Parts: sequence; C-alpha cells; structure tokens
Amino acid sequence: MTQFFQFEADFVESLRCIPMQVRLKLDTCGIKLKLPQWHQLTQDDRRSLLEMSCDFEPDVQAYRLFLTQLVQSRTGTTASTLAIDPTPPWLDETSIPESVQAKVRENGAVMTLNQWNHLAPVKRFALIKLSRSSHENANFLPALKEFQLV
Repeated sequence: MTQFFQFEADFVESLRCIPMQVRLKLDTCGIKLKLPQWHQLTQDDRRSLLEMSCDFEPDVQAYRLFLTQLVQSRTGTTASTLAIDPTPPWLDETSIPESVQAKVRENGAVMTLNQWNHLAPVKRFALIKLSRSSHENANFLPALKEFQLV
C-alpha cells in the first residue's frame, strides 16, 4: 500500500497532481513527466506508477520502460529524459542541502544534521523538492510539521 504525505491530502484521492512517491521514482529512473502528460494518463495508469517498485536497478529499468511506453501510447509524445544523479542529495545523510536550510530558516525553524539523517529518503526528497525556488513552496511548512521538525 502506497503511503501519501498529509500535505498531499488535497489531491491524493483524485491523483490530479503527481505525488512525491511518483516524483521520486521519476527522478530515480530519469524521466521528466509533465503535469499535462500526467493528466492524460488513466487512473489505473497513475495507480500503477504509484505501486510499481523503483528501488533496485532492474526495477528502475522496468519502471522507465513502462513509463516511456505509457507516455507514448497515452499522449502521442515522447517522454523527456533527465540525467540520473548517481549520488542524489536525498540519499546523503551527511549534508543538508542549502535550499532546504534556507527554506527552514525562512520558516523560523532550525534543522539539525541529526534530524536530517533520521528522515527517510522520501522525506528528504520531499523537502528538497519543496524548497526549490521553482516550486510554489506552499507545502514546505506543512511538510516540516508533518515530519515533526517544527
């Protein structure tokens, strides 16, 4: 069973937005899925992308292949690829990314390295994504609260 974050509660029932669990898989397999493409997928497609494993190399390759074929068949477009970071920052327990630190400070909080390294990688991933300047950041503080960091 896929676990969603509370800060995603307003859209998980309909899956109108791409949940963090899927966004992590997209970054892991090196595919950029745009929201309009996501909207062209069926509910079953979206559920499959949520439930499919993308943890180990054979799973990552299978996920990538499934997703690229799905995008092609549902949208008539080719999925864009991303460079896969061999050492993604959400797997680094020894360093809090500056974007996260800045966003934490902006919210009047402090995060210790100990707190960072005790977060699950998907939670670190969420904080990184929510702290980027290109993101609307509305869910950053709710995520901090949900992760018991404030």
